Amino acid sequence: MDSSTIARMGIGHYIKDIGRGKDGARALGREQAADLMGQILDQQISDLELGAFCIAMRIKGETPEEMAGFLDATHERLHKVHTGQAPTVVLPSYNGARKLPVLTPLLALLLAREGVAVVMHGTATEDTRVSSLAVLAELGMAASGQSPQVKAGEVVFVPTDALNAGLERLLSVRRVVGLRNPGHSLVKLMNPCEGPVLVISSYTHPEYLLSMSTTLALTGQHALLLRGTEGESVADARRTPAMDVFKDGQTRRVQGPQEGSLFQVPDLPGPDALATAAYIQRVLRGELPVPGPVAQQIQHILQEVKP
Repeated sequence: MDSSTIARMGIGHYIKDIGRGKDGARALGREQAADLMGQILDQQISDLELGAFCIAMRIKGETPEEMAGFLDATHERLHKVHTGQAPTVVLPSYNGARKLPVLTPLLALLLAREGVAVVMHGTATEDTRVSSLAVLAELGMAASGQSPQVKAGEVVFVPTDALNAGLERLLSVRRVVGLRNPGHSLVKLMNPCEGPVLVISSYTHPEYLLSMSTTLALTGQHALLLRGTEGESVADARRTPAMDVFKDGQTRRVQGPQEGSLFQVPDLPGPDALATAAYIQRVLRGELPVPGPVAQQIQHILQEVKP
């Protein structure tokens, strides 16, 4: 079946394959998954079809081959961020803060101090959480528009809808049905830039470690994967998580998980955006130390992006 024939068929036949329940559903091949996601991102499908896709995939679960296909379609359709010759790091920020402060902006600003070009991207998927964008606003930084550029030592925040409106629409399904869908993993794996980058990818629950690791290896991306703070791409300031680096299909464990009891817990603010911004400013001024796990994460990132 050629691609033009597939394109005329819509996604109904895909939903029949993936929507037969946990035991009866059939996984899609990489090319099929790319076609399906392409139609979603191009917004060629109805709200009903989109909802059916999200619920079916929630029940079935996505395979690495499917996620690779979803990434193929996404990378073809993103409005890419323009990067220069500087080493570039991508920080997805979608989960926000619920109990702990969202320190992804701190990670971004500390990396920029080291001469790294930092691209943050995200959107608020839950109204009850404090987003990185809210913290950046308290720091006097605004989101960029379409076709942004980033230089060495700079941080830009790109809203998801500026990268692809269909991707924003896919993520917004969560506001209606209250459940994650493949888009929430997709945005943590993708490269929104026109050139090579290091993607800092994170997972929330241990069951996603294997699927995301296999997808990163399958697609050959350069990434650092960790269990982030409440799903954010920054290390938990209280305890250092395991960190794995992926490049050209190979995997290396660069940081083991911190074991045992914590002898000292950093004094952290609550999740409020203003309090978080004030804490970040004090760390940047040297009045407070950089949390140890975040400092370790920065060192691993610099080892990957700097010659």
